Amino acid sequence: MNRTTLSLIAGATALAAVTGFASLNAPAASGDNTAKAATQQPVERTSLLCPQPSTSEIAETAYTSYTPVTQGATDSGKAELQAAAVESADSASGKKTGKKTVKPALKPAEPGKPATGDGSGAEPPALVGTAEGRFAPGWTVQETTAVAAGTGRGLLGTNCTAPDTEFWFPGVSTATGRTDYVHLTNPDDSAAVVDVELYGKDGTLKSTVGEGITVQPHASEPILLSTLASGQQTDLTVHVTVRSGRVGAAVQALDDKIGGDWLAASTDPAGSLVMPGIPKDATAVRLVAFAPGDQDADLKVRLASPSGLITPAGNETLHVKAGMTAAADLGDVTRGEAGSLVLTSTGTSAPVVAALQVVRGKGSKQEMAFIPATSPVGARATVADNSSKGTTLALSAPGQSAQVKVTASAGSEGGTAVTKTYTIKGGTTQDVDAPVPAGLKGTYALTVEPVSGGSVYASRTLASAQEGVPGFTIQTLPDDRGTVAVPEADQDLSVLLKK
Repeated sequence: MNRTTLSLIAGATALAAVTGFASLNAPAASGDNTAKAATQQPVERTSLLCPQPSTSEIAETAYTSYTPVTQGATDSGKAELQAAAVESADSASGKKTGKKTVKPALKPAEPGKPATGDGSGAEPPALVGTAEGRFAPGWTVQETTAVAAGTGRGLLGTNCTAPDTEFWFPGVSTATGRTDYVHLTNPDDSAAVVDVELYGKDGTLKSTVGEGITVQPHASEPILLSTLASGQQTDLTVHVTVRSGRVGAAVQALDDKIGGDWLAASTDPAGSLVMPGIPKDATAVRLVAFAPGDQDADLKVRLASPSGLITPAGNETLHVKAGMTAAADLGDVTRGEAGSLVLTSTGTSAPVVAALQVVRGKGSKQEMAFIPATSPVGARATVADNSSKGTTLALSAPGQSAQVKVTASAGSEGGTAVTKTYTIKGGTTQDVDAPVPAGLKGTYALTVEPVSGGSVYASRTLASAQEGVPGFTIQTLPDDRGTVAVPEADQDLSVLLKK
């Protein structure tokens, strides 16, 4: 093979490693150089990491696993979700002592059916999950924790995420009453070295404590953010970068008065961002944004409501200085209707990251959750651990109108899958009447698939009252990365370099 072909195969292999693993064959030796489009093939291996849930003695944690049925997937495969520290210290150092015998936290069911597991108990660990073959494409695991009282009480939820090398978390805080941790989980056999940087309203918070943090193999490290810098700041952005290896990262934000939740990473820095699914009864919404480049960002702030795009009075724009974190209180911006926040650049297209802190309830019965800026649903997205009464699915089409298919899976303990199709008008957000499996028993998954039209953004709100407090958590639905582009076997790979 020539150098060009080898380079392209290396690039395709790297892509497969990010989203899973796909088979890649060298082009056949023939005289036919007709270019053929790469085909989307199901990934063959997927990794997911779940952060350590609350260590509160009264916390109850549940895990739900689900793999949607994917056309073209293999008939065989396996999946498991294990404690991160399944390797012994001797094994991690290279000695052949083998793995500790640890009962899996959850045994995933066949594609199309959810499986549940219990993570409650003393000092529950972070989890490392792997899925192969038919279990891999679109594999989704939800971690949901109910805490009845104390700091961070309420409903905390997060989608377990794939390992990566860079993460942005706008919306963290070291203010009085807040206790925020960034959880770093290493799924691999070698140590990972990580840098954690904090950016406030005046720029970088100088500290050497967050430099070169070592995360041991098959281990998890919760880093208390207030230990990385002196002073208290209400609005901060955390930047996690990995020098060597890879990790999963998530922020657990705990508040003395308004509960707690997980803050997932924002999508990559961009000039336009969408934060979908603000609850219609939100009593306070706070926007936090950060400009990581060397240019200031001027952002137009709009709300995609059920009737169209509107501009919040008094918060028409947000100016974000380069290298600094900016914030704006939007109040009860939804005013009793479903909504998604849409940010677009005015003037320069300086990239930003952003997230919303959302509060429901009043007085002593308040609870908070987060909505990070997210990527579109893409080809397909799934969220697990839904209930017949506590689930709200928000769909937003900030650009063109779109038609969307939503499938409710079979229940974890029984029920038949149901599918509905919705039309979302351009510039709007709709809290749709999500389908529920016929004869539902247990929990179920929702899978969203755009059918036609413009880009669709989605989120799911899961609500459950805790001691009379309106506990809730919100998960966005980005593309599940269940497929990867693979050149056909007889394709001349060099032609892809010209595209």
